[in-house]
Amino acid sequence: MIDHGIALPQYRLHVVPAVVALAGPTWQREVWLDPGRFENLGHTVHVLFDDFCDADDPSPWLGRSLRTEEEVELMARLGAAYGAVQDSVGADARDEVYLDSPGWSAVVAVAARLAQVLVSNDHVALSNLHDAGHY
Repeated sequence: MIDHGIALPQYRLHVVPAVVALAGPTWQREVWLDPGRFENLGHTVHVLFDDFCDADDPSPWLGRSLRTEEEVELMARLGAAYGAVQDSVGADARDEVYLDSPGWSAVVAVAARLAQVLVSNDHVALSNLHDAGHY
């Protein structure tokens, strides 16, 4: 896969939807709380903290699955907001307990801003690929 700006674009294909899911409270309630669906909060957290990034320490992911310092900073803020909720409800709490936590709105807000930045940066990268002759 060719991508200007990141070494692991296939990782980004997991990171962006995970952030978008964290930015959507309606999605979270309709999908994560449906026992018939695969996606849940645990899956999303593994994507962002374990598998394709590390929201607790995103700096090493700059140039790998994150494109800019702004993405790194926002991912760190997302990691901190999520960590605060996890500390308040406990790591083993059910998804609905997380979603009902008073701190969850901060997670959603940071994720929404990060989602906007990720998608905008992906559009710029796509435009650069087009300008370089990759159709």
